[in-house]
Amino acid sequence: MKNISVLQTFALVAALIVALFAVPVRAEETTEDDGLSLMEEGMLLFFEGLQQEMEPAMDGLRSWMDEAEPALRDFALQMGPALNDLMDQVDDWSAYHPPEVLPNGDIIIRRKAEEPAAGETDT
Repeated sequence: MKNISVLQTFALVAALIVALFAVPVRAEETTEDDGLSLMEEGMLLFFEGLQQEMEPAMDGLRSWMDEAEPALRDFALQMGPALNDLMDQVDDWSAYHPPEVLPNGDIIIRRKAEEPAAGETDT
């Protein structure tokens, strides 16, 4: 199974968001010949309005992505091999608690206590 890094996942989600809002919503005038019901016409108007409202935020996201891309690419180049090694060493992330930052700045990831299997008793 191929490991997908956090950075790759973030980049994929960001690309999907940009692609979703980059596709224009149907803005054609509807006539009775189109055969659209009032509900369909209302939904088209709703999504057109949503796209217009989201356009400034999406433009901001695009400009932020343009600014962040070099830093993210540099991060991936520097940290990618180390993160892949970490992913190879840990089989099941659900067996660990979330990371904790200690007062001295160290970051630790504690393993969860193993529960005894059904039917086993401590002797």
